[in-house]
Amino acid sequence: MGTRVMRCSTTLLVVMIAFAPVACSQSTKLPTASRLPTASTPRAASTPRAAPPPPAAPSPVATTLRAQPPLASDPAVLARDLSADEQALRDPSSSEAVLAAAAHRQQVAYRALGRHPEWGPTARAGIPPSLVETYDRNVDARRQLTALSGGEAIDTLPAWRIDPPAPADALLGYYHEAEAATGVGWNYLAAINLVETGFGRIVGLSTAGAEGPMQFLPSTFAAYGNGGDVHSLHDSIMAAGRFLADNGFARDHDQAIFRYNNSGQYVRAVDDYAAVIASDPAGFAGYYRWDVYYNSTAGDVLLPVGYAETQGVPVGEYLASHPQ
Repeated sequence: MGTRVMRCSTTLLVVMIAFAPVACSQSTKLPTASRLPTASTPRAASTPRAAPPPPAAPSPVATTLRAQPPLASDPAVLARDLSADEQALRDPSSSEAVLAAAAHRQQVAYRALGRHPEWGPTARAGIPPSLVETYDRNVDARRQLTALSGGEAIDTLPAWRIDPPAPADALLGYYHEAEAATGVGWNYLAAINLVETGFGRIVGLSTAGAEGPMQFLPSTFAAYGNGGDVHSLHDSIMAAGRFLADNGFARDHDQAIFRYNNSGQYVRAVDDYAAVIASDPAGFAGYYRWDVYYNSTAGDVLLPVGYAETQGVPVGEYLASHPQ
């Protein structure tokens, strides 16, 4: 990206982007789709450094969802299960437990489909027509982010802290406030926030020095933060809106996003997630419940709310006490 752009590490954004459901903050119930309001220079090797001190203990929902869900190895069965979970996320009668479990499986399914393009024809044939566009966008986003990272598996887990997300209605309010102030589509701000830090779940510095929920370099935030706090969701989302507007979002949103992260794959993934969020309230509802996964040499490792390391941890050591 350009010299004024903020950046999170490719490892950060690509390794973590397959979240699964996580607890909402204690003050707000997670939304169903029907309850939602309407409406950096690329550094393939930057890995976050020391994270701030650990937060309070994870909520009960986060604890119960620590183990990875079983996943069908037959792509036809996987598509059937994924379709059922997508439907559950759109059902206003679904309980929070059902919504959380459906989003957890949804995330892991899209992560697997992104890694196995050979499953594509069989799996896609099993997706109902009403869900095909959502399916295509999610699979494509996953593949773009995997390609952006080079599929690199790391043998050490990161020096991050994983926090619960802010309340969904607060996040939506920030995105819409930034859209009203800057003209940048709220769905694009949400998609960038998702890709960069999972709606603020990941707390940590990149090796390039990017920080905060939208991953700003200090110099970029100084230019666009209006004196705010880079670690504040509100202030960083507003700054991202100003940055994108200043870089021509109204004329060419892809070019503005490219300035945010100088990668066509990043741009395409953000476009995919933004399209799902804008077209389907269940898109944001599902993504909001995704958690943080890390692509390690031992496979995907779920980093739950409450994970907090100030230096890298060998993946084998972590898994010995945190079985998946």
